[in-house]
Amino acid sequence: KIALITGGTSGIGKACAELYLKNDFNVIITGRRLDRLAEFKSQFEDGRVHVLCFDVRNESQVIDSLNSLPEEWKNIDILVNNAGLALGLSRFFDGNSQHWDTMIDTNVKGLLYVSKVVSNWMKNVQKGHIVNIGSIAGKEVYMNGNVYCASKHAVDALTQAMRIELAEFNVRVSAVHPGAVDTEFSEVRFEGDKEKADQVYVGFENLIAEDIADAVIYITSRKP
Repeated sequence: KIALITGGTSGIGKACAELYLKNDFNVIITGRRLDRLAEFKSQFEDGRVHVLCFDVRNESQVIDSLNSLPEEWKNIDILVNNAGLALGLSRFFDGNSQHWDTMIDTNVKGLLYVSKVVSNWMKNVQKGHIVNIGSIAGKEVYMNGNVYCASKHAVDALTQAMRIELAEFNVRVSAVHPGAVDTEFSEVRFEGDKEKADQVYVGFENLIAEDIADAVIYITSRKP
């Protein structure tokens, strides 16, 4: 079986890739950082890992990269739409519109670009499972989270829409909506300020990437 995981070079995506490999899957990981993709692939020299370097925000890159897969790698059983990010933490009226564009283009449009290509492959063979990594921010809204929360609410809505529209083709669609997970997420949000990022996880026992990977594996290993 084959699993494709976007944003697979760190955090939840990397944890999912490692767990699928442990469960005897072949894995395609995508990301923007070629050095990290190459490093991951080098750990598995048995031909079970295929890497694609592209930015999910760029539709033509998504289409060209996915279509460049060898035919045998296009028979994808599981797609994990993990690529996503938050930038900044401010009230919407003080917001940085470039941050808004990046979040919406990555979290919403990137998910759509990848899903459109892969779901058509799944439709053709009448099987497959798509898992979207959402967030508790897609169920609730928190102070200064405005556009990030809106993007994850969109992921929740798209998950439900995709589920309805793909059901007749025997393609399943699920989502995992984690709370705080200690990954590079907060470092990215605060543009590399590790001190600020570490403060996010003070005062409670946060989730870690492997917790989310465990939930994803559980969902996709259920019987039809």
